Amino acid sequence: MNIQIRQAIKEDLPAILSLYAKVLDKGEVLTIEQAEALFQKMMSYPNYKVYVAANEEEVIGTFALLIMDNLAHIGTPSAVVEDVVVSDAFQGKGIGKKMMVFAMEKCTEAGCYKLVLSSNLKRHEAHAFYESLDFEKHGFSFRINFE
Repeated sequence: MNIQIRQAIKEDLPAILSLYAKVLDKGEVLTIEQAEALFQKMMSYPNYKVYVAANEEEVIGTFALLIMDNLAHIGTPSAVVEDVVVSDAFQGKGIGKKMMVFAMEKCTEAGCYKLVLSSNLKRHEAHAFYESLDFEKHGFSFRINFE
């Protein structure tokens, strides 16, 4: 199976939204028009990219990576990975690992001192997956919902 990790393009949005619908936001997703407008805006951000994992026929995974410059840490950048999803049909086949290794390589190239992510407390399989890639549980994650 030849899987490529590449930066997402506008034509990937329907597949990305379909992946999100299965696992994020209780199945609610943007309309394609909303997604295209937001995607265009996101493309203007210099270090915020959406990536896809694709085989010859389809997009089978996606994630977003934000690399941030810092005034702290002697100017060393850090990164956040978000919205990691692999199609149910391709889970357990190394796609998620390939995506995360790609993200880590991008962070290394950018000179980041860390890559962080959040995962719901109940997602034990996801936690085991991230720990298998040498991610460590560190500190606490806090949030405020503005809904």
